[in-house]
Amino acid sequence: MDHNRIDAALRHANDTRHLRIGTGVLNDVGNVFEQAFGQQPAVVVADDNTYAIAGKALCERLRSAGWTVEDPIVFPGTPPLYASFENVLALEEKLRTTSAVPIVVGSGTLNDITKLAAHRAGRHYMCVGTAASVDGYTAFGAAITKDGFKQTMSCPAPRAVVADLDILVTAPAQMNSTGYGDLLGKVTAGADWILADALEIELIEKSAWSLVQDSLRDWTDEPQALHAGNRQAIEHLFEGLMMAGIAMQISSSSRPASGSEHRFSHLWEMQALAHGHEPVPHGFKVGVGTLAAAALYERVLARDLSRLDIDALCRAWPSREEVRREVEQGHSSPMLAENAVQESLARYISPDQLRQRLLLIQERWPIIRGHLERQLMTAEHLRELLRAAGRPTEPAEIGVNMAQLWESYILARTIRSRYTVLDLVNECGILDACVDELFAPGGYWAAIAHA
Repeated sequence: MDHNRIDAALRHANDTRHLRIGTGVLNDVGNVFEQAFGQQPAVVVADDNTYAIAGKALCERLRSAGWTVEDPIVFPGTPPLYASFENVLALEEKLRTTSAVPIVVGSGTLNDITKLAAHRAGRHYMCVGTAASVDGYTAFGAAITKDGFKQTMSCPAPRAVVADLDILVTAPAQMNSTGYGDLLGKVTAGADWILADALEIELIEKSAWSLVQDSLRDWTDEPQALHAGNRQAIEHLFEGLMMAGIAMQISSSSRPASGSEHRFSHLWEMQALAHGHEPVPHGFKVGVGTLAAAALYERVLARDLSRLDIDALCRAWPSREEVRREVEQGHSSPMLAENAVQESLARYISPDQLRQRLLLIQERWPIIRGHLERQLMTAEHLRELLRAAGRPTEPAEIGVNMAQLWESYILARTIRSRYTVLDLVNECGILDACVDELFAPGGYWAAIAHA
């Protein structure tokens, strides 16, 4: 654990002031709470599972140390808790009956619900992590599903985070492997940010970039050890996830940690929700989304985008109304279609604006391609890493068939306004050709389908 790096990151963080990761640190949670909140009363938020794992002991430790601890707020453990806006409102209502500081004990879903509920109730909160499963512990914003559409709602990260390795190593292997998928997705997220920066759409914030990318290879190079439950590998994974979250705080955006791979994941999650299918862990979907994005990048890098026919591309560029109709027709869920239209029109550019962007791509492509090649890993190498971590690597394993995957290359672009490789291939007129190559005999997805 690089404590100096963590301390330096916290000095730049907007919200999180205290981060303790280590063996037995749950015993010191009172000191961390006092540093963050003084002598204010506390209330533990958990579900049946996390209350048994750490919440009950946490209540007892704080009470024995002299704190006023309200009766815990415990969600049922079954069915699995979902990060819905309805659950946020339910917790907010309970928090408003007390002035206590919430201490959430859990991982992604519980943390996101508590993060937004605490913000709406007008207070800071503390998080005790129970698995290395997400980067959202220290992230700005909460990923919440409202009206069938998953969105990142603005709210501060926790004031303090505590993660005891004695607890993290006992988490189900699936939870730590889903965190690995989330962290490995920063490879393609970084490539997408390189694109957005080079095209002057969303400039790279250097300190946020450094927190995520400088040690990304080190954090993700032990998938076998992670799958085996190795303590040091889990510690490295958790550190990487925390740094990604702090990078999002610095940027007040998920850009440092989320790109085209998350677009695939969010699309599949919203489609499953619309059709009443069982949810799949976030990191599992992000992992397959990372493969989808990396495979697309390989087809892009095989092309010379400095030789684009800009006049023809501008003549063929659709109008806003044509975009609206295309997006509406593409999504089977009316609610998803409505939100996708809003996101697509929010980033719409005119033919004249397209011309200026294509001129930039044409001029800067040799430099951009070099940066992308240094950033990316091949889809096959990423697949090997995910497999070694015990992660799904085939679309069917997350409930996505090949026809749906093909369609996802078209639809994933429409659900977020953030610029990614999906936008690049659309603007350059090579989307259909690249996707055809991926599914043609000998292509990346065709080879996996017939393996």
